[in-house]
Amino acid sequence: MISDKENIIKTKIGSEDMEFPKILIDPFGRIHDYLRISVTDKCNLRCSYCMPDEKMLSTPSAKLMKADEIFEIASVFTGLGVKKVRITGGEPLVRTDASKILRQLAQLPVQLNMTTNATRVHLFLEDMLFAGINSINVSLDTFSEDKFFKLTRRNNLHQILSNIHLLLQYPFDVKINVVTMRGTNDDEICDFIEFTRENRVDVRFIEFMPFPGNHWNKDQVFGYKQILERISEKYQVEKLDDAVHSTSRNYKVPGYKGSFGIISTVTNPFCGDCNRLRLTADGKMKNCLFSKGEIDLLTPFRKGEDIRSLIFESLSDKKKELGGQKMVETTENRRMIAIGG
Repeated sequence: MISDKENIIKTKIGSEDMEFPKILIDPFGRIHDYLRISVTDKCNLRCSYCMPDEKMLSTPSAKLMKADEIFEIASVFTGLGVKKVRITGGEPLVRTDASKILRQLAQLPVQLNMTTNATRVHLFLEDMLFAGINSINVSLDTFSEDKFFKLTRRNNLHQILSNIHLLLQYPFDVKINVVTMRGTNDDEICDFIEFTRENRVDVRFIEFMPFPGNHWNKDQVFGYKQILERISEKYQVEKLDDAVHSTSRNYKVPGYKGSFGIISTVTNPFCGDCNRLRLTADGKMKNCLFSKGEIDLLTPFRKGEDIRSLIFESLSDKKKELGGQKMVETTENRRMIAIGG
């Protein structure tokens, strides 16, 4: 029996898809079944490591994927074996048609997740529940109002914390992403651990990564070993089993409701088991967060062309690790805001 979701996919990618394998494998044998879709490069915050220029221009709307195009291109990927889709930005919920995007993607046979700064979550809670979103990652680097304003140039901390507690009232898997920087917020690591005492959240400490314009330098990197040592000085921790394709090494404090993990992209990359592909808000496919190259899918899609060969072309050029680049100040790439988290 063919499900309604399967009918949607066949309608969108055509009936002659047997010529393409329904699996995405790169030159190193890694199967890719996870697509991260940036729906906008706009954000209502100005985090220093992501969007440091207050007057940075966003992509004109005509060059962005429309809601229907996001759905149809995502449908092509699901027809090639993608099983999980994460909606990212910028901040995805600043799009005026964010509700439509969520509700359309809910029709696809995938696990649907989202990354957000949570400033507008209360306005879209009904849509998120309708879409059956499984995991919601909230970007939050500090509990200090003064430090939050310094990092983001905004005063939204109270709203974000309120919305985290709102999400915890529902069956979402809530994660808090903390970009950890030496001399900036490394002194709050244990505050985030303490937040897991009574809250079923997974706090994930992310090493500061280099992108054009974010003034990265290696001295600001507070690495995996330093983070774990800082926590272990105050808490007894136990190692948890890491899920397949997990980007974080996961732990918890016994007896606490939540857990924590460390994403060590800089000091100890986890590329060997990568299953992720990325689609930028202007319809470019990136086979790695750090890849220099990208392939335009949106332009040929708008011309009615079959984009599956382009998807395989991009994947065939995927490098073994970190997009073939080194973690240095001169990394060649888009700005973080223009890629999507």
